[in-house]
Amino acid sequence: MDPTAIGVIGLGTMGIGIVQVFASAGYQVLATDSQAPACASANHRLAAALASRVQAGKLTETDSIAILSRVRVVDGPARMAPVALAIEAVVEDLPVKRAIFSALERVIAPDSILASNTSSLPIAQMAEGLACPGRLVGLHFFNPAPAMKLVELVAHADTAPWVLPQVRALMKPVGKTLIDCPDRPGFIVNRCARPFYGEALALLEEGRSAAAMDAAMLAAGYRLGPFSLIDLVGADINLAATEGLNRAMGGHPRYHVFAALRAQAASGNLGRKTGKGFVFPDQPGSPPGDADAIVLRIEATLANEAAWLLAEGGTTREGIDTAMKLGLNLPRGPFECLEAQGTDRIIAELARLEGAAPAHLRGRYLPAPELVPA
Repeated sequence: MDPTAIGVIGLGTMGIGIVQVFASAGYQVLATDSQAPACASANHRLAAALASRVQAGKLTETDSIAILSRVRVVDGPARMAPVALAIEAVVEDLPVKRAIFSALERVIAPDSILASNTSSLPIAQMAEGLACPGRLVGLHFFNPAPAMKLVELVAHADTAPWVLPQVRALMKPVGKTLIDCPDRPGFIVNRCARPFYGEALALLEEGRSAAAMDAAMLAAGYRLGPFSLIDLVGADINLAATEGLNRAMGGHPRYHVFAALRAQAASGNLGRKTGKGFVFPDQPGSPPGDADAIVLRIEATLANEAAWLLAEGGTTREGIDTAMKLGLNLPRGPFECLEAQGTDRIIAELARLEGAAPAHLRGRYLPAPELVPA
């Protein structure tokens, strides 16, 4: 096993970004993809990404050439034998990922680590059937991987004790912030982000405008409102993530898929990538007179979801706050919102919302045990 070698399987946008991250940190990277065109174009796409950084003055030409020299495209997982860490970044399909890990563990060293970049699939399920399930973890990078500072580190119940320290050591030169996450649907960010969008969608269906809600959040210090963030990511992508979490959490009303989001995705007006979204290309404008009430409602549900996750174990208040600020670029994390608004005010707002909730949302606003005084 070569401690300076990293393997990346899957050379789509995320995979190429991960290749760039490790090669920029000085690692030798072996990269592959099951699709020949992805392998054939990998070096060109990486070179183009680095060239844009050179043009922006963020990277020297010499460093760009050195990074490219550390990347070698190889023919399949069977050529990954030397790597200390092998990361898959392929389609979110459990059987496909299992097959990749099964092939990898036949060739890599016993003390090498397997990692998945999944954003949604359970790591424990991915490990089932492996000869050494204890060396598989989740390493969830955020897009674009070279720019985003957060990586969610996900252990499952059978992760071997030696694995996490070794992962942290391998990740140290990369310069990312690793946050320990429970092996639960959505991990931290994708789960705790749902109320940021969901409560805004609930307000939209109650007759409020998307622009007014975004303006309220901007006035409270948020860089993007919930609808502008949906427009940035894409309504179709947001819908898929929401539907996936809704299924994983048994259809609980906290993960309700709002009709307004389905309709937006079905309309084809997906956001920036199509030229029109909930708000884009317009600006939100001035905040409404009840902006503080809108912020309280959204922050109350953010804090409540974070508290429910905290009650399940495997993370901390500080970890959740850091992950949400880095992963969503929020000005404050859910528990910082709780502290700023005050627990009594948050609980009162949740009680008000639960009392007014329509039948299909009953139970959505019940407070987590962490919020209720003993």
